[in-house]
Amino acid sequence: MAETERVYTIPLREVKKAPRWKRSKRAVDEVRKYLAKHMKTPVDEVKIGAGLNEAIWARGSEKPPARVRVKAVKFDDGGVEAEFAGERIR
Repeated sequence: MAETERVYTIPLREVKKAPRWKRSKRAVDEVRKYLAKHMKTPVDEVKIGAGLNEAIWARGSEKPPARVRVKAVKFDDGGVEAEFAGERIR
């Protein structure tokens, strides 16, 4: 089986339910959970790239973006790597 590469726009609406000071951390967890579900792999196999992490944390811990575009690559061993794919969306 070959590597699978996809681009997703991940909504981060659920982040608003977390306390203000935990929102960016929750956003990273939501990205991981979303990719695990859509790429059919365990959550602990999803690796977040530095660029994606910086995009989520760019405005601090209280104001993560509402949605983010992610390029996800699934490898033959089941691991998934997520990278930031372009501009932050509002």
